[in-house]
Amino acid sequence: MPRSPQAFRFAAPLSAIVLVAAVSGCSMFGEKDELYTQSTESRPLEVPPDLDRPSADRAMSLPATGGAVSASAMNNAGGGSAAPIGFNASGDRDAIFAKVGEVLGATAGVTVVSRAPILGTYDLDYMDAKFLVRVTKVGDGAYVSAVDPRGLPPTGEAPVKLVAALKAAIAP
Repeated sequence: MPRSPQAFRFAAPLSAIVLVAAVSGCSMFGEKDELYTQSTESRPLEVPPDLDRPSADRAMSLPATGGAVSASAMNNAGGGSAAPIGFNASGDRDAIFAKVGEVLGATAGVTVVSRAPILGTYDLDYMDAKFLVRVTKVGDGAYVSAVDPRGLPPTGEAPVKLVAALKAAIAP
């Protein structure tokens, strides 16, 4: 069976069209997404919806205890055995912060490393101990307390002694 030249004329262009379609892939059928043409560092981070917030499953659960919780158990809950060291003072927080600064400057052996009036803190070295004295607004007054650099109640004699001196000078 001889092949006709007419069949060859139709087969050649048809095979060329099939070849072009196969080589070009699906790009001629879809749109390009510009996100995939960027580098991986500049693409936006996609976080699954259930992972963008902390789990609230145990938010309202109460701890299992056999009875009443004592105050000492509440103080020990943070892992430390020290109770909070501080006192309440009446007046404006900024004025009390200034008074605390004056008393610290007049106390022998106190080195004020830094002070942050906006935060209401003094970073101190006293009796070979490093801790913060913090003045926070509470109601109509302020609460003056000593905390260690981690924000926990400090241990040792130095913070207790210094807070007692501050209380005697500021809150008579």
